[in-house]
Amino acid sequence: MQALKHRWPIFLLLALGLLLLPLAVQSIGAGWVRILALAMLYVLLALGLNIVVGYAGLLDLGFVAFYAVGAYMYALMASPHLIETFESLAQSFPQGLHTPIWLVIPLAAGLAALAGALLGLPVLKLRGDYLAIVTLGFGEIIRVFMNNLEHPINITNGPRGLDRIDPMSLWGLSFSKPLVIADYKIASVTLYYWLFLGLVVVSVIVCYRLEHSRIGRAWMAIREDELAAKAMGINTRNMKLLAFAMGASFGGVSGAMFAAFQGFVSPESFSLMESIMIVAMVVLGGMGHLPGVILGALMLAALPEVLRYIAGDIQNLTGGRIDAAILRQLLIAMAMIGIMLLRPKGLWPRPLSQSAGGKSQ
Repeated sequence: MQALKHRWPIFLLLALGLLLLPLAVQSIGAGWVRILALAMLYVLLALGLNIVVGYAGLLDLGFVAFYAVGAYMYALMASPHLIETFESLAQSFPQGLHTPIWLVIPLAAGLAALAGALLGLPVLKLRGDYLAIVTLGFGEIIRVFMNNLEHPINITNGPRGLDRIDPMSLWGLSFSKPLVIADYKIASVTLYYWLFLGLVVVSVIVCYRLEHSRIGRAWMAIREDELAAKAMGINTRNMKLLAFAMGASFGGVSGAMFAAFQGFVSPESFSLMESIMIVAMVVLGGMGHLPGVILGALMLAALPEVLRYIAGDIQNLTGGRIDAAILRQLLIAMAMIGIMLLRPKGLWPRPLSQSAGGKSQ
């Protein structure tokens, strides 16, 4: 803690840089600011999965399911779809359901946490590969469920997805419109970036406090040796359920923000590949180490978008014989393999002094 007190000027400069970054980038193009905003969402997802995988040592390949739960919850509560489907709701809410952000965030976190606890209940005794297979199946079940929940009652609109979703608004400020201060215009995507950045900062503080709490130390004891942790008196059942629920709540909030940002959600946005990418962010960055997880999330979130431009140029050099999308996936895979060969413990692994007891303070 003493080290953190001496580093506050560095944190202050970093915060100022992150706040001003989109203002500098938006002059180049709003697309680059959009990449930054999406990167913040992936950081939020990676922080949530890090609780499950990095702290508690539970391999979860279905984390995207909680992302989908939060996204569809907001899409249903902030679009006219439910009003058009159920006449009783239309009579009760003639102006439509326009859920404020103060209600969206706790609802998304709570609903996703409930889904995480429900997932954790049947898999408490599973470990390793078996746990990974079951959680993978759970993620696919949620995606297929959203894809087919159109008959007999149209809840999710099936593969067509939900559109006309309200943008986020805060204190009467709609994030769908640019903010004009004097003669300077701040793009709407920059407002979303600041919102996501604020959520990431809060999430980092929560994760840091959890890591250095009794709960965090219990999770790490379970990660190192579950049998020894149980012998020490740790209620491993409750701790595992808490890890699943806490991690899922981050995914739910991120999903709700994604739905507001995109204005459209469909089952294709929550495929198995998304789960694998989120796991790769945590593993490649450094499991259980907050700076490493953030670095891994930023790199893998931005890398596919940056490679769009490189892949297009390489495709032109080959006369169009190589498909740009396939080439982009190949480059991402090569980059991931290179990182794992050079840094098998991640780009920024947890220091050796940080043992299961978290005594590095």
